[in-house]
This record gives sequence, C-alpha cells and structure tokens, in this order.
Amino acid sequence: MSLSIGIVGLPNVGKSTLFNALTKKAVAAENFPFCTIDPSVGVVAVPDQRLHRLSAFSNSKKTIPAAVEFVDIAGLVSGASKGEGLGNQFLANIREVDVIAHVVRIFDNENIIHVHGAIKPVSDIEIINLELILADEQTVAKRLESIEKEVRRNEKGAKEEKVLLERLAKLLASGKMVHSGTWNKEEARIIRNLHLLTAKQMLYVLNRQSDGQNLDELADERYKECITYITNLNAPYIELDASVEAEIAHVVEEEREELRRELSTSQDNVDTLIKRGYEMLGLITYFTTGELETRGWTIKKGATAPEAGAAIHNDFKDKFIRADVIAWDALLELGSYVAAREKGMLKTVGKDYVMNDGDVVEFKI
Repeated sequence: MSLSIGIVGLPNVGKSTLFNALTKKAVAAENFPFCTIDPSVGVVAVPDQRLHRLSAFSNSKKTIPAAVEFVDIAGLVSGASKGEGLGNQFLANIREVDVIAHVVRIFDNENIIHVHGAIKPVSDIEIINLELILADEQTVAKRLESIEKEVRRNEKGAKEEKVLLERLAKLLASGKMVHSGTWNKEEARIIRNLHLLTAKQMLYVLNRQSDGQNLDELADERYKECITYITNLNAPYIELDASVEAEIAHVVEEEREELRRELSTSQDNVDTLIKRGYEMLGLITYFTTGELETRGWTIKKGATAPEAGAAIHNDFKDKFIRADVIAWDALLELGSYVAAREKGMLKTVGKDYVMNDGDVVEFKI
C-alpha cells in the first residue's frame, strides 16, 4: 500500500533536517519490495510497542514494522502557482502525496536567515496556503470551462458537477481550503478526481531549535497568533526540534528521552509525527506473529479480512476461506493460542469481518 506524507515548507524552516531525521528510521529495503531509490522519498518504520511485545511473546527471529512513506518536497517561494522558482515541481510533487506535513519555523536564530527577513509563522503559513489555493483556482476554472460542453450535451452528472465546481470556486476565492468544506459522498468523489491540493489534510509541524530563541518559550505574540490561526483552520499541529531529532536519531531508544531533556526540546518528536501522519492517512495495523517472524501490516481503516489479507499476498484475498483473529493484548494476557481458544477470545471470522487496529491474524486459504 503506497500512501505518502509530503513535507513542505519555505526555505530554511528545517524541512530537510526533519526529513533527514525521519530517514534515520528507514525500514530495511529487503523487507519492503516497493521501497524507492529516490533520495527524496523515505519509507519509515511506524513506531509500535505492540509489535515488539508480540515478537518477544513468539520469540521471533525477525521483527518487521508497518511502514509509511515521507516525501521531501522542493522548497516553495511566492509565485509557485505561476511557475516561479521550483513552483511547478513543488505543485506536481504535492499532487502525488496524500497528506501534507507543513513545517513552520518558530525560532529566531541570526545564523539561519529567513527567506523573508523575519520570523512570522502566520505569514509563512499563508504564503504556502495561498499558493495551493491559487493553483486549485486554476484547476477548477479550467474544469468549469470544459464542463460547459458536457452540460450542453446534457451528459449525466454534468449539471451537478458544474454546481459543485461553482461552489469550489467561491470557497477558494474566499481564501479557504477545500478540505474545510463539507461534501457528500458523490461530491467527495468528484473532488478526488480533480486532485485538488487544498483537499488534502494538513498537519502543521512547528519547528523549534534548542540553541535558538523559541517563540513559545518567549511567550511571543507571534507564537500565540500562530496557534490561534491553526486552531481556526481546525487543523492538527505538533511541535518538535528537527535538529535535535536528526542528532539523536542514531542514539539507542533508551537514551533518547534523557538526551531530549538535556537539550530542552519539546515533548513531541519524530515518532509523534510518524504516528500522527499514519492516522491521518486513515491507516491501521494488524499483526502476524510466529517463531520465524512478527510483522505489522498496513491496511486502510474499515478493511475486511480478505482485503487485509491482500497486504500479504493477493491469494489471501482471492482464496480467502476464513481467518483466526484475536486482539494483540488479549493474546499476551492469556499467554497462548490454546488458552485464547478455550476462553473464546480467538475467533474464527469470515469474509465480512472488519479488521480492528491491533488484531493478530492467521489466514486460512
């Protein structure tokens, strides 16, 4: 399953530093045949203590995590929607991702210049969001021109789509993102087909710096305005220090929290970003476990058992008969599959079973 999170931001906000920290958590390529060799793409392990506890339970020889893809997208400048700078590349790359992680600088450091000369988080956010809105306005306007012919030919659904396009044009002209609107199922389908940039969910990553002057620590009005602005967008955000995360990425996990405290970094970290992005993609994890291997498998929330099986191999979907399923924590608590079956906790399910996050599964084909 190839779903990805694109990292965007103005120059010198810490975007590439964050991507470098993420790629230190890259999964082993031999375990994921879909892994790309593109240096701007990182296939990253999803942090999950359940996986390691199940692996210890089964005394597995291999432990393979679920994974998610992050894309380091070219930096943006004003005028991207008109092709300025790397604008065309930026917009093309953003169309290919499913969720946007928007890195915003909230620290002052005279040694790291800001592309616009001063740290203004709200202004930085508005620059990128405006370029996305302008690009979408062009897309909608172009489609409105072409759909007129379909309306005149009385093609099925053309009139309804034109009404939707006019609503979208009005929303964008007001400076709002498409994902802020409320759409029914058919409208959402049409919007997906338009590949609108502002229809994508956005996670704001507020980047601090341990040796900088952090606006939140200074109780600076610019920080308060930033939080209010994001809150009004009804968007999620996290705070982290990308430089610290890149620095400690090679440190063993047991020592990371202590090092973060020493460097006075925030509570949020790269793991928080990975897990939040994974959730925003609408993904959950199920597990297979045994002596040879314990593995986390990525599926869309709401997937049925046969659809989940396809994550392993298409045969597990096409030839699905049944599956034995148990919640990961119930299996660990009961101590064995035999005890789980005796207690009625190990269930045999059919094709209609909807998977839960954390299910441990054995497929029967």
